[in-house]
Amino acid sequence: MGAIWFECKVKYRKIDENGGQKVTTEPYLVDALSYTEAERRINEEMAAYISEEFKITNIKVANYAEIHPFENSDRWFKSKIALIAYDEESGKERKTNMYFLLQANDIKEAFDNTVHVMKNTMGEYSITAINESPIVDVFPYFSGEEDALEQLEKFNAIKASRPVHEEEKIDNMEFEIALSES
Repeated sequence: MGAIWFECKVKYRKIDENGGQKVTTEPYLVDALSYTEAERRINEEMAAYISEEFKITNIKVANYAEIHPFENSDRWFKSKIALIAYDEESGKERKTNMYFLLQANDIKEAFDNTVHVMKNTMGEYSITAINESPIVDVFPYFSGEEDALEQLEKFNAIKASRPVHEEEKIDNMEFEIALSES
């Protein structure tokens, strides 16, 4: 059975760039079996991040077929994929839509990551839309078993990795020029 993802909106006071407090509502995604479990899990997760009072304003089932974290990415994107099948009886093409949530730094990277995820797909498909998602963070289910702990740690490590900014990249140009002069 696949995961059931619940989008939970959490309202809390956040400190803005100027140091002032403002009330904000942000969506988070949790993997749970029921609305009750989703509420319990989002309460646990938020208690670890938010020291002040917070309120869960909405919980709804999210329509994601799969969630894919990618290293060095800091935003979530929603990819709409149309699976294409041919109905032999009517001779018509039939499309079935599914949605992926994946990490990327921009739309192009989200497209490339979607293609990467779909590379082993046997059937025809087309990527019909990619939009930046408002989802702030994703909390997968953890069963407590040892191999599940390893998978959760891997998911969280990939999800938490941040992009390398231009000023952090190593400039090898001087070294390459020195090599070419010798």
